[in-house]
Amino acid sequence: MNQVIPNFINGQCVESQSQRSSFVYNPATGEQTKQVKLSTVNEMDAAISAAQAAFPSWSQQSPLRRARILFKFKELLEKNFDNLARLITNEHGKIYSDSIGELTRGLEVVEFATGIPHLLKGEFSANVGRGIDSFSIMQPLGVVAGITPFNFPAMVPMWMFPVALACGNTFVLKPSEKDPSLSIRLAELLKEAGLPDGVFNVVQGDKEVVDVLLRDPRIQAVSFVGSTPIAQYIYEVGSAHGKRVQALGGAKNHALIMPDADIETTANALLGAAFGAAGERCMALSVAVTVDDAVADALVASLTPKVKALRIGPGILPEGEKENDMGPLISKEHLAKVSGYVDSGVAEGAKLVVDGRGYKVAGHENGYFIGGTLFDNVTTDMKIYQEEIFGPVLAIVRAKNYDEAIKLINDHQYGNGSAIFTSDGDAARQYSHDVKAGMVGINIPIPVPMAFHCFGGWKSSIFGPLNAYGPDGVRFYTRMKTVTSRWPNHKVREQGAAFSMPTL
Repeated sequence: MNQVIPNFINGQCVESQSQRSSFVYNPATGEQTKQVKLSTVNEMDAAISAAQAAFPSWSQQSPLRRARILFKFKELLEKNFDNLARLITNEHGKIYSDSIGELTRGLEVVEFATGIPHLLKGEFSANVGRGIDSFSIMQPLGVVAGITPFNFPAMVPMWMFPVALACGNTFVLKPSEKDPSLSIRLAELLKEAGLPDGVFNVVQGDKEVVDVLLRDPRIQAVSFVGSTPIAQYIYEVGSAHGKRVQALGGAKNHALIMPDADIETTANALLGAAFGAAGERCMALSVAVTVDDAVADALVASLTPKVKALRIGPGILPEGEKENDMGPLISKEHLAKVSGYVDSGVAEGAKLVVDGRGYKVAGHENGYFIGGTLFDNVTTDMKIYQEEIFGPVLAIVRAKNYDEAIKLINDHQYGNGSAIFTSDGDAARQYSHDVKAGMVGINIPIPVPMAFHCFGGWKSSIFGPLNAYGPDGVRFYTRMKTVTSRWPNHKVREQGAAFSMPTL
């Protein structure tokens, strides 16, 4: 009998009583390793109830007390990095060092959240009127929720709950059912760090429990990362039920390659950005737009042998063996979907330079592997250009000049991240101003902001006005309250009633 992944409700691991379940696989072998039950509406209700009961006490803890628990959580994360990374790799498939990188980026948000005593200070203005002071305070919302994707089972939840908890909220996490084990370990480490029972809860499940989060009046805010159609659904339903929502959706990140770019350096940057994590990143660079054909020819010539030479295999190897560059995709279904996109590109007339379909790894023939795939002469009307593939597929689009290139980038429905490769500071400055994307890299292929800035795209890559973590995260998980104060004195008493608009 495979291990059953539990829920975590009110400080305890609790096995779901649901009759519906999903299976967890090792993507490198195709072996079913665990089972996760898809929780019931009543079980989600229990988690929300636990969070609601814990809120009054937790919200009244001093910010410094909450920060100290997060400091202890940070220490426990660092102590358990190896085991956590192995857990991620065994369920997601990404290589071990990439799992360590994911944990590190999540840890950075925890570190940011430990500064919450400073971040919640508010503002004060003395003597805004005669004997009148005005000040603002930032207060927690209540019970908030996070709905997170399979590709970053550690980092994306940690974009959300450290800031939410630091601000004084209680939290319900609904992780992906494809790699759910990490969520339970995070809950256990939070409890070990001293987090009171009920403050952080995990409910495994699918749309049935997600809809509870979107409609239950006790949930004050919902954070989501996933595909654009689901992000739009989360935003529309959650907002219609009076909730604050930040819903991060899909992406099609472009890199603009200028004629003065160093081709070898650029090719290496694109290689990691397009094929790292098997392309299962919302910040993967999946389109390279070249300015003039000579640049495209040189880039394809440099990339082709590199893509063919990618080391592809399991994410964890015996000690002493050189780590692979890329692991498998998350599931058999996703492998078929990505392969179908490659079929579509060929059918629509793109030039298939390197074909990753049908890739087999010796000893792991049942794993969900696909090789790196490189297309040239991709045009904007093709499906492989218009849609997010979420796999190791890089498309070369040829533009005649900068103006044509920036237009096609800006005309795309997504605006998550973008990059320019150039030696010209003026061109880089102009691009960072012109491009319609929320995150821009200048000779940086994956410009994910540090935790003290904010993560978020433009256009169909995000729904809601506030981005993830950083200052926006604090704003999202708090309500501003402004207090205008005057203490009685004899002069005020003598003034009597006033019926005009108060001007202080």
